[in-house]
Amino acid sequence: MNMMPPPETMYCAQQINIPPELPDILKQFTKAAIKTQPHDVLQWAADYFSALSKGQGLPVKEKLEMPVATQKTDTGLTPGLLKILHQQRTSKECVTKEELLLKWKDLCLPIEQLDTILALGNFTENINWMQFFALGCSALGGTIVSALKHACEILTEDPEGGAAQIPFDTFQRLYTYLAHLDGEIPKEQIDSFLHRLEEECRGGMVQPSNFTSFRRAEE
Repeated sequence: MNMMPPPETMYCAQQINIPPELPDILKQFTKAAIKTQPHDVLQWAADYFSALSKGQGLPVKEKLEMPVATQKTDTGLTPGLLKILHQQRTSKECVTKEELLLKWKDLCLPIEQLDTILALGNFTENINWMQFFALGCSALGGTIVSALKHACEILTEDPEGGAAQIPFDTFQRLYTYLAHLDGEIPKEQIDSFLHRLEEECRGGMVQPSNFTSFRRAEE
């Protein structure tokens, strides 16, 4: 006796239970994807929901970024993506190469660019985060001054469009590292620049207008 296949189950609207939080979750996810513009949406989505379920920082840009003129393609590091990496790091001073590689891949960034930064800093398995961050800013700007300007804009707690202030101690660490790595700036010039800048700063905070004016005066 031939058995007929069971008919497809039909559901009415009253039988479908939609979790009340689902619409807002999907709405926030969609907004995040539009702002971040990931190149691999599925890989990025996996990291997004993993971070959301663990209560970790989400891999989301604060705003939609347009490609900058210095970028040959729109697939490389941007200020928004570097800020995500900074926000997602642990509170430890160092991160492992494995941890960084995982976060880098989650943002669909080119491995070649990561390898270049790691080689420039001569990093091994344990990576000093602020040194890596400084080189990331350098990759965005090209010059030390533009790199430090990016650093201020990424690290500041000022509202968008504000002065972009950061603590002098943080600025000193970033500048000293980049200047030493450059290898062409005499120690006396580094010390003199920092001394003048510290006198100029108010309340121990540095903003781009402080050091860009100094650099123009020296040129």
